[in-house]
Amino acid sequence: MELSDAYIQSFIQPRNELLLEMEAFAEENHVPIMQLAGIDALNQLLRIQNPSKILEIGTAIGYSAIRMADALPNVHIVTIERDTERVARAKAYIERSTVSDRITVIEGDALEVNDEAIHTTFDAVFIDAAKGQYQRFFEKYAPLVKSGGVLYIDNMYMHGLSDLDLKDVPRRKRTMIRNLKNFTDWIMEHPDYTSAFLPVGDGLLLCLKR
Repeated sequence: MELSDAYIQSFIQPRNELLLEMEAFAEENHVPIMQLAGIDALNQLLRIQNPSKILEIGTAIGYSAIRMADALPNVHIVTIERDTERVARAKAYIERSTVSDRITVIEGDALEVNDEAIHTTFDAVFIDAAKGQYQRFFEKYAPLVKSGGVLYIDNMYMHGLSDLDLKDVPRRKRTMIRNLKNFTDWIMEHPDYTSAFLPVGDGLLLCLKR
């Protein structure tokens, strides 16, 4: 069964002026941020989990960090971004938000960064960065997640590319999609996690740490 865009949009929660401005900027400048249905679903799952500390891999312009902090009044979020221009814009947007005191932005490659802010444990990790590196991100940061914590991973569907036979994927994206498929097979069989795929937004994977 396919749902109409209008029906799906009817469930989208209203956003404030800052978030609408960020959405417009992202669309105009081709900055990847979470789809509205996806971020609403993620926030509802986070409300149920009620984490006190979240690590985000892939800040972009700070949109999802602000949305998560808005949804969880007691959470602190550490978010990592390697693009200097996006870091500057994210910090500017976060400073204008009402949740700036609960978001820490770290500039650097998430696979290389070594910052005291991430030398701790987290209740949840949200991965939304280079899709071809998901397994490396997972292996690096999953040890920081407490038992019973959750890793949330966006863009598992990759706008339909993950559903294609590899030969039908555009050549320039084949390595990324191959890595994403390999990661999916790996995590679904991992003995330390119970994982499930939610067909919402661009595909959200939930990995519960045992």
